[in-house]
Amino acid sequence: MINSLYTRIVLSFLLSVIAGTVVSFFIATWVYEEQLNENLQLPLLHFAQDISRIYEKFPLDEANTFVQGMHQLKSYYIRIYDQIGQFKSFGDIQGQELAAITTDQVEKVLRGEVVQLNPSGLSTVMIGLPLHTEVGTKAIFVELIGPPSAPFILKWILNFILYSLGLGSLFMVVATIYLVRPIKKLTKATRLIADGNFSVQLNIKQKGELGTLAKSFEEMAHELQQLEQMRIDFVSNVSHEVQSPLTSISGYARALKQVNVSENERKRYLDIIIAEANRMSKMSDSLLKLSLLESQSQLLKLQTYSLDEQIRRVIVALQPQWSARNIRFDLHLKAVQITADHDQLSQVWTNILGNSIKFSRDDGVIMVSIDLDTNIVIVRLSDNGIGISEEDQKRIFERFFKTDRSHNRKYEGSGMGLAITKKIVSLHQGDIRVESEPGKGTTMIVTLPISAQGDQ
Repeated sequence: MINSLYTRIVLSFLLSVIAGTVVSFFIATWVYEEQLNENLQLPLLHFAQDISRIYEKFPLDEANTFVQGMHQLKSYYIRIYDQIGQFKSFGDIQGQELAAITTDQVEKVLRGEVVQLNPSGLSTVMIGLPLHTEVGTKAIFVELIGPPSAPFILKWILNFILYSLGLGSLFMVVATIYLVRPIKKLTKATRLIADGNFSVQLNIKQKGELGTLAKSFEEMAHELQQLEQMRIDFVSNVSHEVQSPLTSISGYARALKQVNVSENERKRYLDIIIAEANRMSKMSDSLLKLSLLESQSQLLKLQTYSLDEQIRRVIVALQPQWSARNIRFDLHLKAVQITADHDQLSQVWTNILGNSIKFSRDDGVIMVSIDLDTNIVIVRLSDNGIGISEEDQKRIFERFFKTDRSHNRKYEGSGMGLAITKKIVSLHQGDIRVESEPGKGTTMIVTLPISAQGDQ
């Protein structure tokens, strides 16, 4: 909960206000300590002295009557002790708890000492003076009941508010710097990415929304970096794949212009030109198909049909390729009805089986099996061919990627088949993965839901 950005902002604000208020109170009290003490002590002392002079000049009864009617008793409470400890009080305590007066304090005043009581250490709330009357010395204690003077309190409150606002703002600025720092890092990183620099390391250790955002941002930067590398590789691969047939077409076309070309050579040159043109056409068709699949503008046309029968038909359609090399098929196909795009999945089996035939050894065996698991179907297509290295297995579904890095003619192809295959399987909410070991063959495992989701 505390990791939430909203919670952090609220807590930062509350802590800043509370800390600013507490610190401001002590600062304001410290600055005005002397004035506050003087504001409370001097009026108290002067009032007690005035009462003493009244009792010195008037008879005891008249003095008591005069003091009893004083208007100042709204702010002061008076207690007068005699020699035996009895006292007479004047004033209204107004529900306030009075300060305790000890026998020792009374005796000190009777001996002529002045006693002050300031329990907070800040200001005097009660003062005791000796009182000389016609019947002997008494002890008078005057205690403050009302608040200090209004102008002083107003001045103190205004300064307290100013200190509180100033310190609270300072604390809030510090807290804001801490909260805004990761956002500034994200802003700077955004500019770097906009300039094409994807090597961004934020190093933001916070949790909550900012931590999640920073982590997602770093992942996005990494994916953009991979995408940029894929774009560079794509341009390079397209250039290579297009340049090779264009070079052949251009070369053989110039050869045809020679006068002394025999009829057989002319036909051979034309066949090569046609083959290279067809290769370019197939590559263009593959690029267009993959582009449509990735944009998902080509919706799935779902229908229910027999998956095992579809795979058998694809194998029959590829017979010229596998029979010429004496390759056999070992089929373990359970009867399965599946709801999917018939033409798209037919392309999947054609691409995978075509690769299996291409990379198998002569007189080899290709195994195809179908298994059911709850609501999914698992198709395994295995060959005993040349296999795929662990490094290449991570990239075989990338467009234009070929396991023969030299792009030689032994294994013809544009490197688009498996990229198209993976995209079609993904559109069916399925999965495709590879298991292979160099020299021992390759197994493609395709997992599909029995009933795909899409527009029919």
